[in-house]
Amino acid sequence: MIWLAHSSVATIVEHNGRFLMVEERDSDRLVFNQPAGHLDEGETLFHAAVRETLEETGWEVELTHFLGLYHYPAPNGVTYIRHSFAARALRHHANRELDTPIVAAHWLTAAEIMAPNFAARSPIVRRSLQDYLEGHRYPLSLVYHHAP
Repeated sequence: MIWLAHSSVATIVEHNGRFLMVEERDSDRLVFNQPAGHLDEGETLFHAAVRETLEETGWEVELTHFLGLYHYPAPNGVTYIRHSFAARALRHHANRELDTPIVAAHWLTAAEIMAPNFAARSPIVRRSLQDYLEGHRYPLSLVYHHAP
């Protein structure tokens, strides 16, 4: 058996002092996460982040910064490598059907997300928001995509 880490992307989208979050079903509980998902074969990290945000929230976004790389060995035995980006909200498609298992998209305050009783999907949710709030921002040019 070959071990592989799961490469994922996530976006932190701030608008009017609130952050775009998804409420999703994780087994038998509801949890919150930034719009996030897996990198599909043949796509860039940038494309994956924009696509996942649209599919999970109905929001078109424009990436503005790279926030960081997060390593998370999850309790389910999977190791996730998350590439997090900051993005600007451009346009909402209110009638767009959201991906399964997304229940809803919400605009929440940082205080709500950082609250001790907040049902974050993983510790990376709060950590990446904390990094964003502390001003961690890197140019998108930090990420190199090789064109075959």
